Amino acid sequence: MATFGRILLKISGEALGDSAGDGLNRDSLMKVAEEIRTVSAAGIELAVVVGAGNFIRGRASSDLGIERGIADYMGMTATILNALALQSAVEEMGYATRVLSAIEADQVVEPYIRRRAQRHMEKGRVVILAGGTGTPYCTTDTAAALRAVELSCQAVLKATKVDGIYTDDPAKNPNAIRYDRITFTQAIRENLQVMDTSAFTMCRDNHLPIIVYSMKVPGNTLRVVKGEAIGTRVDKE
Repeated sequence: MATFGRILLKISGEALGDSAGDGLNRDSLMKVAEEIRTVSAAGIELAVVVGAGNFIRGRASSDLGIERGIADYMGMTATILNALALQSAVEEMGYATRVLSAIEADQVVEPYIRRRAQRHMEKGRVVILAGGTGTPYCTTDTAAALRAVELSCQAVLKATKVDGIYTDDPAKNPNAIRYDRITFTQAIRENLQVMDTSAFTMCRDNHLPIIVYSMKVPGNTLRVVKGEAIGTRVDKE
């Protein structure tokens, strides 16, 4: 019996890329698609927000001298590329999907309309959300939190390269300690940058837990949905 009946899954663009997290890679796409398939097959209603870091990253855009607002629109456009690639991979496995975008691209995707997205989910379709929030200066983490609240999801699952939230970067500090559970206030106070403050605050104010875990282990997403103690849960006080 699943703990959550409707979730929002946040994945980075890098998760769809090659070993360096760049571009699109078929093996990476199919691994992510398989995680989505197992959740959908279990009857869980699922929305997915995908980032764009495999195509454009904040530091890279600043190195090129691209103004932040323009870079953000470039990133929002790139999320449509990722969403379409992920749609193709999931549908290859025989599962229905819909891509909805917060920025207009009507010839290739549907516009994001809250009730339309909810209806797709109710019909068992995987809803892939592109275009961020549709406005610059907002991260895809914030978009994920916003969409999760709008779509009445029961949790935000954030798939990362590491198996949870640590006191420090575990790649740089071997003594970093992983949290099993942490409050929103503590995550904000300690500036734990696995998600931005706006996302943490929105989820806190709407009583929406966030679970941060590694998607590197096949089947982890479904295990999290079923309530297994995997990763780090960010929850109410």
